Amino acid sequence: MHFKQALKISALGLLLASGQALAHGNVTPQSVDTKNLEKLGDEWVETNPYRDHPQHDLAVKIGASAYNQNCAACHGLEAISGGMTPDLRELESGDYGDEWFKERVVNGAVRDGRVYMPRMGDVLSQEALWAIRTWLETVAVEQ
Repeated sequence: MHFKQALKISALGLLLASGQALAHGNVTPQSVDTKNLEKLGDEWVETNPYRDHPQHDLAVKIGASAYNQNCAACHGLEAISGGMTPDLRELESGDYGDEWFKERVVNGAVRDGRVYMPRMGDVLSQEALWAIRTWLETVAVEQ
């Protein structure tokens, strides 16, 4: 291989790697259209209201789109983590998993001054976040 070809390939590899490094965690929250979902009010509900709801399928559809726009950059496509963040397919099902999900998305995660997850409850409605949880349950893996 010629030196110029090797240099071009090396530069391309660095460019691609730097794009991935910069993309991790740098997500500008995208709005989520939840106008057709039942409104849940200002106070956060404790468990996923769309789990056994007539609008379950609509919540799944909205949640899939909302996840791809707001979560996939860090948590991976189809919720399959690349190892840097939790694999969201492994969230516990039911009320206990809802408790953890609600706590984490509302309050985020900060350790030693470093933001590991932003406070998504500040930028997305609870309808949008519970729709994401509803979708996550459709891709969950058995534990």
